[in-house]
Amino acid sequence: MTMLPAAIPKPLDAAALYQRCDPAQFTFATTDELVDSEGVTGEIIGQPRAVEAVKFGVGIEQAGYNIFALGQTGTGREALVRRFFEQKAAAEPIPDDWCYVNNFEQPYRTRALQLPPGKGVELRRDIERLIEDLRSALSSTFESEEYQTRRQEIEEEFNEQQTQAFERVQREAQEQSIALLRTPAGLVFAPMRNGEVMPPEEAQKLSEEERKQLESTVEVLQGQLQKILRQLPRTQRQARDRLTDLNREIANFAVNGLIDELREKYSLLSTVVSYLHAVQTDVVENVQDFFATGEEQAAQPNNAMPMPTNRRLAESPLLRRYRVNVLVDNSTTQGAPVIYDNNPTFQNLLGRLEYMAQMGALMTDFNLLKPGSLHRANGGYLLLDARTLLLQPFAWEGLKRALRSRCLQIESPGQQLNLISTVTLEPEPIPLDVKVALIGEPMLYYLLAANDPEFSALFKVAADFADQMDRTQDSQLHYARLIANLVHENKLRPFDRSAVARVIEHSSRLVQDTEKLSTRLEGIADLLREADYWAGANGNGAVQAADVQKALDAATYRSDRWRERTQEAILRTTILIDTQGEKVGQINGLSVVQMGNFAFGRPSRITARIRLGRGEVINIEREVAMSGPIHDKGVLILSGFLGAHYGTERPLSLSASLVFEQSYSGVEGDSASSTELYALLSAIADVPIKQSLAVTGSVNQYGQVQAIGGANEKIEGFFDLCQARGLTGSQGVLIPSANVKHLMLRHDVVDAVAAGQFQIYAIDTIDQGIEVLTGMAAGERDAEGRYPAGSINERVERRLAELAQKQKEFNAPLKNGNGKDKQDKEEPKPDDPGRERLGEPPTASPSPLAPLLGALSLTSHATHSLLQPRAQSLATGLNRTAKEHCDE
Repeated sequence: MTMLPAAIPKPLDAAALYQRCDPAQFTFATTDELVDSEGVTGEIIGQPRAVEAVKFGVGIEQAGYNIFALGQTGTGREALVRRFFEQKAAAEPIPDDWCYVNNFEQPYRTRALQLPPGKGVELRRDIERLIEDLRSALSSTFESEEYQTRRQEIEEEFNEQQTQAFERVQREAQEQSIALLRTPAGLVFAPMRNGEVMPPEEAQKLSEEERKQLESTVEVLQGQLQKILRQLPRTQRQARDRLTDLNREIANFAVNGLIDELREKYSLLSTVVSYLHAVQTDVVENVQDFFATGEEQAAQPNNAMPMPTNRRLAESPLLRRYRVNVLVDNSTTQGAPVIYDNNPTFQNLLGRLEYMAQMGALMTDFNLLKPGSLHRANGGYLLLDARTLLLQPFAWEGLKRALRSRCLQIESPGQQLNLISTVTLEPEPIPLDVKVALIGEPMLYYLLAANDPEFSALFKVAADFADQMDRTQDSQLHYARLIANLVHENKLRPFDRSAVARVIEHSSRLVQDTEKLSTRLEGIADLLREADYWAGANGNGAVQAADVQKALDAATYRSDRWRERTQEAILRTTILIDTQGEKVGQINGLSVVQMGNFAFGRPSRITARIRLGRGEVINIEREVAMSGPIHDKGVLILSGFLGAHYGTERPLSLSASLVFEQSYSGVEGDSASSTELYALLSAIADVPIKQSLAVTGSVNQYGQVQAIGGANEKIEGFFDLCQARGLTGSQGVLIPSANVKHLMLRHDVVDAVAAGQFQIYAIDTIDQGIEVLTGMAAGERDAEGRYPAGSINERVERRLAELAQKQKEFNAPLKNGNGKDKQDKEEPKPDDPGRERLGEPPTASPSPLAPLLGALSLTSHATHSLLQPRAQSLATGLNRTAKEHCDE
């Protein structure tokens, strides 16, 4: 006799399947009424926690209180942080300029100059003008008659000294009748007679005494000449030193007046005054660089004075050392800078040192130092995308080092890795004062917090952006203002109140919750733009609800090719899914397939088979490594449920197998655990399940059905299949009661439910679900602990008892002719490894239940033990002991 359920749960009303937004609650006709001449006025909605965090992070001035804005893409993280940064920056002073100039004493240690805003460019222009003026002034000064006269005096004095020395030697030689001659081989002495140089043949005719006298005289004269020649370099140095002193005196005279003007102009900037002193000293010391460079200098003799040339200053590499490299120019900045770097590489972030090819070698100087975004944001605010930053080599470590040391040091990554061996620089570090905000996903924030010990010390403020907000009558009006803001910013057609209401409804659909609204504005903005397009195509001056719906339908159509192919495979019975009739151990489960930004529901057949066993539920997907850990957990929960409900008095003596039929990809999630449990109960009780129903929901060990995700897509996926085959009124879906507040179903599904053509059941427990699926009562235990006869639970318990009895009979000990148990002559020792293979502990337990527990573990090895006589003997003995305990 079939026992009918006392009260099968009723289907949900159509009103519970969709939470409408009544356009009549809005007092405006279109969104234009929410916009004034300056745009939309309204506060930031849906992010109170993030707003407070950003306000705190921007306001606090202590080190380490940088901001990490964590949230899903499209929640307005960057826009909100930028807005607060710009508001704070507008009221702050303009930061100073920074320049790099040459360090004349140590050229590789470039000097950094800090100047008031706008003074950097001004100093660069002043120095360029100074060098041009110096070039003209020095050229004029060194071409002046005074300089030429004094220079000529020094040269004449030097020449006169040389001439007088040679004349003295020459006079002495003439007095001795010896001539001093200049030949290609140098200076030589020759004998004279009658005032003329003696021919060689006559010199040969001299007597021995005369030749000796002549040689003695020449030797003395050569000594005097060599002395003069040895003194000549010292005399030349003295002349050059006097010329150098003259050049310095003239250069100082020309330079001092020009540089004094700049010293007076920058008198309040001690660093600039110090730099101007260094410039003056270097110009005086290297005044020749203003007249000749490179080959021109090499072509001049050592004792020659430099002559002016017409070479332009900009073409002279030697004069690059006087330039001013303006690294940061805040001359046009209003307030503190707010910088967003969309490509935060190491060099884009911390600056770079460039190189230039010169005669086949790479050369550099301070003019090739380039700023990074940290330099430009110094004294202000910097926004960075966390994911992009972390993907750049060395960038994350470089940012941390700069924030930790609070200074900026430009260096090359290649230099750190010893990949560049060339002339390089060590620029003077620049003090860093910046507030940094990283924009990233929550997972990035938690990974950094867990794995980088420096992260929490440098980014103390977490601005957590929610992806949803409460849906109330007031929040819907605020949301309408938000929509008006997006319409105004994107220059779209105005939206009438019906279109705004439809957008709000879709916002709830996006977050799968009738009581919430989405704060991921990127998707909402896309919908507004697409609805505006369809309004234009329909010739509407204002966007209406039909245009919004058309945009949603068109977006679905563009993305649902795979959904159509899947449904086509089911309709053509390539994939087997029944939507009518009844089957034992077979049920329709529901899953969600995510294809990019598009998700759709897909029904799947789940089957369960049982057999005599040792109380295990085999997840076939897990056995072939196609199941995820959450799905495995759900299957293990089934075992806990079965053991708690039906195995408290006797061991479970069945083995069950569960599988998603025709599943060719991985299975993950526990939303099918209740579905698998229904199939398992059906197989055990041998009660058929209605194939016109599909099920979703997870279950706990107490049999309570728990909420799942994707309820709307799952229901619509099964509805589409039933609609394609023809709605009968008996088709429907079982969902957890906890998911009712998440339902924002398509209008065609709601209309079918209202017409009685489709049903949706909200289930709290497994007992309720099995009653709907089978049409039979689940049954509850009475005071004696028994289920009502004919109920589902009674049939399950009775079947399990039958299996336990069969297992017991199967494992019963064999009897010999004398009525005694057959025993091996040799019992296994306590440490016999065969006991461990059979599941028995190596040593006997003092508890009297130990033999019983051992017997239970041995049941799974019954078949295998037939091949092992010693193991069979042990099992026989333990089973006999277990029977004695059970009889007691």
